[in-house]
Amino acid sequence: MSITLVFLGLMMATLVVWLVRQTINVKPWVAEAEIGEVPTSGVASLPAVKLGLVAFLAVVTSLFALFISAYSMRMGYADWRPMPEPDLLWLNTGILILSSVGLQWASSAAKGNRIRGVRFGLMAGGACAVGFVAGQLLAWQQLTASGYFLASNPANAFFYVITALHALHLLGGLVAWGRTVIRVWWRGFDASQVRLSVELCAVYWHFLLVVWLILFGLLLST
Repeated sequence: MSITLVFLGLMMATLVVWLVRQTINVKPWVAEAEIGEVPTSGVASLPAVKLGLVAFLAVVTSLFALFISAYSMRMGYADWRPMPEPDLLWLNTGILILSSVGLQWASSAAKGNRIRGVRFGLMAGGACAVGFVAGQLLAWQQLTASGYFLASNPANAFFYVITALHALHLLGGLVAWGRTVIRVWWRGFDASQVRLSVELCAVYWHFLLVVWLILFGLLLST
């Protein structure tokens, strides 16, 4: 188990470094070119927006790291009885991967000023994200129908709390995704005007995918 914790710690550290490189390491002339994408009513400039995303994701990373650490330590107690992971979680994982691919498609299309590609990527990524959350709910229903309730065992409680926390962050991302979709579909903005929003959505989706892969791997290892 110590090897598992070290591996998870390295993955978390790698994730933070990658996020910093993606969101802070911006060439000055690129930042100046994209300042116009931020609404004039906003207070933050582009570097502040990206810095804010890094700060938020660093906090979320620390939160999940604490839960992973607590999960790993709690496993050593005698009352810990691992619960079976529904096969549906594998399908949900594939759907979340497709969601991340869709947002990356939209981000690449925005950089190339291809508005149709942006729309397609956003809709595909958002639909898959909603499908992932629905799949998680269905997995929880399957477990409760089989008698694996939240209060039955510490392992059950950790499973529900960790997966619900991840789903909650995904739902929060869907709020930002929805605002971007409105700008693309109903306000008539072109791809260059929503490039920053789409890029930040894509980074957030990649982050949640990596977090889920770590959590899923931890659940499978018990």
